[in-house]
Amino acid sequence: MKVVLIYVILTVLCLSGYSQDSLMNYLGLAARNNPTVLQKFSEYQAALQKVPQVGALPDPELNLGVFLQPMELIGGNQVADIRLMQMFPWFGVLKNAKDEMSLMAKAKYESLRAAKQEVFYNVQQTWYELYKTNKDIQISEKNISILKTLERLALVKFRTASAGDGGASVSSVSNMPSQSSSATSSGMNTMGGNGINNPSTISSSQSSGQSGGMGSSLGGSGLADLYRIQIETGDLENNIALLRNQQSTIMARFNSYLNRPAQSPVAITDTLRPDSLSVSLPALSDSMLRNNPMLGMLQYEQQSIDARKKMVTRMGYPMVGVGVNYSVINKSDMSTSSMNGKDMIMPMVTVTLPIYRKKYKAMQTEADLMKTATAQNYSATANSLQTDYYQAIQLYQDAKRRISLYANQSDLANKTLSIMLKSFATSGSGLTDILRIRQQTLDYEFKQVEAVADYNTAIAWLERLGSIETH
Repeated sequence: MKVVLIYVILTVLCLSGYSQDSLMNYLGLAARNNPTVLQKFSEYQAALQKVPQVGALPDPELNLGVFLQPMELIGGNQVADIRLMQMFPWFGVLKNAKDEMSLMAKAKYESLRAAKQEVFYNVQQTWYELYKTNKDIQISEKNISILKTLERLALVKFRTASAGDGGASVSSVSNMPSQSSSATSSGMNTMGGNGINNPSTISSSQSSGQSGGMGSSLGGSGLADLYRIQIETGDLENNIALLRNQQSTIMARFNSYLNRPAQSPVAITDTLRPDSLSVSLPALSDSMLRNNPMLGMLQYEQQSIDARKKMVTRMGYPMVGVGVNYSVINKSDMSTSSMNGKDMIMPMVTVTLPIYRKKYKAMQTEADLMKTATAQNYSATANSLQTDYYQAIQLYQDAKRRISLYANQSDLANKTLSIMLKSFATSGSGLTDILRIRQQTLDYEFKQVEAVADYNTAIAWLERLGSIETH
């Protein structure tokens, strides 16, 4: 019990030492408040209380008999009979019972460790997921700002083209997108006035017809660019609304691990740095098979079953009882014996006869089957841990590779977007390429954030499998 209390206190103190990191603070809160961890700790405390129960001797038996009428004896009249008896199990039964319960308590302690590590991993994973969602919202909002800049540039382009067309209405795009259809019809009417509905003007404007048609084409292109930008903006705004809904759900799940109200605020860092693995991968694999609490729990269960088998084997031997019988005798007026009126004390020994052997053989067979089942469970758990280990290694290596890749890709995409924005501002061309590069910039920036979060999640997973304390 003292060891567990010291372990919990040291865990909390170590976690509180990282008060500057919000995630480490939350891990400390989870260690103190998580219901699953507290449940496992209570179960461990309850298991410890079984040790003194099974290690104690059976309660002594006291029998008291009083004669309603004194029994006439040669040496007096017996009025009461008192018997005290203490039974003793066969040698080793109590010791093996205490060993069994002590080992089961150690198994409960390993279950407590496993629950704490699982909660820690869930807290870290959910926190990183919340970080990715927050960064996705920020990136989307930044890209909306870029689209607003493009929209202003496209509006200038459209007005310039309309002014060069000689009479196109510019006021029709002042309230985009509600009046964009009227702007389109105005542009079409202008084009019609230049050469379709007035045939008499064809000859007089023949020399300038080509330039007028080019101005109409630029005006229509500028209006289409505005529409496309507004479509992109609408998609991003809808995505942000969806992400905010997901953010509330993730936050509720995160707070549930800390046993807090679902809408409690969660502090998220602005920049997440890649974590570092404290041990090498080969050493981590060895540590997983040596220190994993689930395997430790099954090992203690096997040892407790061995102790139980020894106990039930010795339970098949006789129990010995030692006691004393005290008879209260009064004097008799009719007796002349020298023992007249003297109380009688009689030492007693009792031995049980365990002749019904089927139940003892069944208990031994039960212990053997339980040990076989535990050994099979150990093998299955070890295989599952190996599978999880390789999955975590795959995620770790893939995330590490993606961090380097997307950092380079994001840098190149940003440089390309900056060059194309300058070109669009001066020449008014290439909006399609700008939108495509902008989308790539968005994707690479978020993928870089996602890669760092996945990398740290993989490290948390590996440390959980290897039972390495969170640093």
